[in-house]
Amino acid sequence: MAQWIAIGVSVTLALLLVFAVRWVLKHKLAKAWRIADYVVARTGFSGYAAAAVVGANLALPSVGDVPWSTYQAIEHAMRILMIGSLTALGISLAHAVTDMFLARLSVSNGDADRKARRLQTQVRLLRRVITSVIVVLAIASILFTFDAVRALGAGLLASAGIIGIVAGVAAQSTLSNLFAGLQLAFSDALRIGDVVVVEGEWGRVEELSLVNVTIKIWDERRLVVPVANFTTTSFENWTKQGTAITAKVMLPLDWEVPIAELREEAGRLITSSRNWDGRSWSCQVVDVTETGEVMVRVVATAADTGAQWDIACEIREHLIGWLVAHYPGSLPRSRTEFVSGDDDTSYATQFPTSAFRRREPNGVTGPPGGDPGES
Repeated sequence: MAQWIAIGVSVTLALLLVFAVRWVLKHKLAKAWRIADYVVARTGFSGYAAAAVVGANLALPSVGDVPWSTYQAIEHAMRILMIGSLTALGISLAHAVTDMFLARLSVSNGDADRKARRLQTQVRLLRRVITSVIVVLAIASILFTFDAVRALGAGLLASAGIIGIVAGVAAQSTLSNLFAGLQLAFSDALRIGDVVVVEGEWGRVEELSLVNVTIKIWDERRLVVPVANFTTTSFENWTKQGTAITAKVMLPLDWEVPIAELREEAGRLITSSRNWDGRSWSCQVVDVTETGEVMVRVVATAADTGAQWDIACEIREHLIGWLVAHYPGSLPRSRTEFVSGDDDTSYATQFPTSAFRRREPNGVTGPPGGDPGES
């Protein structure tokens, strides 16, 4: 009974000590030490769990107080709990430190803050790598607390070469994704927040993990792509070097479209738009289609992809309304021309059964027997 009381007192004191440390960090050191808030936020559960395990471990009964088998079982369980709780606490502290850096690197200038987004991507990816390594080492440490596993491990070390080859082949896909993620992050080819076009979908990189890249598509769907795909196939990155982009609007129009007036109206609209960044714009006839339509291309530069989309829609909507109101004849249309001979006899000879033949001077239309369509 005394042993249980001692364990209870030890655990309580450890928990009170953690509570006191958290209170000091939150209320006394938070203003002077920026990481204090992040440590308090991240170590809520892991801090108390580690304190309880350490407190219980300090008050464990001695060998003579309990049977040997019971003592071994308790010691083994406490060793496992110690490894697990301290691993969780270490991961929480590492996340607290990286949270502080990520908060400093938070995107404050939208797409233009390329350096912050690049560092964010690298910090997040390194945090995942370090966490994975710590977890693997902790699991291995727990397994090696068992005598059977320790003996097996000693035997495996003798054939480490063969085991390494087998493990490498089995983990080929995982390792390729891991190195592909590191390559993307540190080569600055892809960052969190980049606007990309992948597999015909336009979206923004929302998460870059060790296995997948999650892209938030414009309609709020998520496209999950294996990270290795970005190193083996091409993709569009609209914010690789900067955020400036050009909006393009194609208008198929009739030959009667007044190009000069259309260009003037397009320029008036673009230069007065808040979505235009002031760099350049143009309105040109760029092609004539096989169906006889004149292709007019209007382009305008924008500061980012959001403004690019808005000004493209603005140009399209305004010019369509302007053409309908002022030059309806310039809208796309198809023409059909009917051609006949110089006299009715020639036409009737070429088209004896046509329902569009003109009436003969004697009042009879068509050859003897009449036309099936005239009965």
